[in-house]
Amino acid sequence: MNWTEAVGFVAGALCVWLIGRQHTAGWPLGMAANCLFAVLFSRAGLYADTGLQLVFTALAGYGWWTWTHGGGPGPRLPVRRTRRSEWLLLCGAGAVGTVAVTVLLHRATDSTVPFWDASTAVLSLLATYGQCRKLVESWWLWLAADVVHVPVYASKGLWLTALLYGVLAGLCVAGLREWRRDLRGRERMFRTEAETETEAGAKW
Repeated sequence: MNWTEAVGFVAGALCVWLIGRQHTAGWPLGMAANCLFAVLFSRAGLYADTGLQLVFTALAGYGWWTWTHGGGPGPRLPVRRTRRSEWLLLCGAGAVGTVAVTVLLHRATDSTVPFWDASTAVLSLLATYGQCRKLVESWWLWLAADVVHVPVYASKGLWLTALLYGVLAGLCVAGLREWRRDLRGRERMFRTEAETETEAGAKW
């Protein structure tokens, strides 16, 4: 364990906690954590995860902008469900991306876990994109990635990072509950408005 891993642990956990509460401060904090983990993973030979952290930094900037400026007519981007077309796109991108990165790691690096490194990298990218768009199911993608991350990092001796991803899995559950509660509240509000409009129309 070193200071990079320790600071990344705190920043990463706090980032997920803030994102779960739809607080925009989670994005710049996540960018800082990503840079720290890029250094850490490159030293451990987890090359896909190293590159992933750099992509995460760019995605965090996109998420920050989307949450504050890309929400459409309202003051903030609303939580919503993933559309069928989006699922098809995400699944296709996930399958192709995992195969491509696995082959690349196997041929171009000395990674000892190319498939698991690739699959967690791709899952994490898809989950982050989903959170940039506030897709409630993105938390399930994060949970899947975290379940695999824990034994991979433990096998590399990154015990604090493995613990972090265990903690992150718990925070993902909490975030999923928060976003679901928000989504159900909005859906109830829309139903009430629709019923009121229907009743008003019937009176006329």
